[in-house]
Amino acid sequence: MVLTPLPDSRTEPDGSAVIRVLCYNIRSMRDDCEALARVIAACAPDLVLVQEAPRFFRWRKRAAWLAARTGLVVLGGGATAAGPLLLCSLRATVERTEDVLLPLTPGLHRRGFATSVVRIAGTRIGLLSFHLSLQRDERLTQAELLLERLETMGVEHAIAAGDLNDVPTGPAFRRLAGRLQDCWAVRPWGEENTSPADGPRKRIDAIFATPGIEVLGCGVPAGLPGVTGADLRAATDHLPVLAALRVPATTLLPPGAPGH
Repeated sequence: MVLTPLPDSRTEPDGSAVIRVLCYNIRSMRDDCEALARVIAACAPDLVLVQEAPRFFRWRKRAAWLAARTGLVVLGGGATAAGPLLLCSLRATVERTEDVLLPLTPGLHRRGFATSVVRIAGTRIGLLSFHLSLQRDERLTQAELLLERLETMGVEHAIAAGDLNDVPTGPAFRRLAGRLQDCWAVRPWGEENTSPADGPRKRIDAIFATPGIEVLGCGVPAGLPGVTGADLRAATDHLPVLAALRVPATTLLPPGAPGH
């Protein structure tokens, strides 16, 4: 199957930015890293919100390798965010980054958020990469913390993406989709299910956007030129989600103004 074209990155005359955003659980780069790099590069993303980035021995070196191999740079996250990682193209100017560790439930895996505020063309965008708990109650609590974190980022427009460990009918997924745009549901493009990679049956990975962002298309990029089924199966145990979004230009406030 060959997909209908997804809009390319560009800056509109009014200063708004059309951007490509990729969400990808890369399973600590334990699989075919060259296949992983080929998939990411073929998607031509401006922003990549990663889950399960390498967290242990030489994790920074491995993240840097992936960024260099895909023509991107490391923005933030990794082991310091308990796995979520942010990559970006040179189109993005970084305003700030912050790695957030979430409360640890004894006996369960440490979770965190990789967050950043970037500027692309005339837009200012908050970013949050997440990987929610396998445990239902903790997962819902983390979804609430995610929404609270977006509220405190001081941006009008934000994108959150990650592995929810929940399906669209689940409480955590529904909580996020009740406040944010579930980009695949708004404008489906490509395939829906993301897990497992070798026979996807569930949609547990998603890109969410605040209401002011226009969704131009979102889905699994199987069939995108340069993205092969063999590479998708070899790269990791999840399929990626790719979205094209139009983010309105930001009205910049003078220093010291309310909301600055």
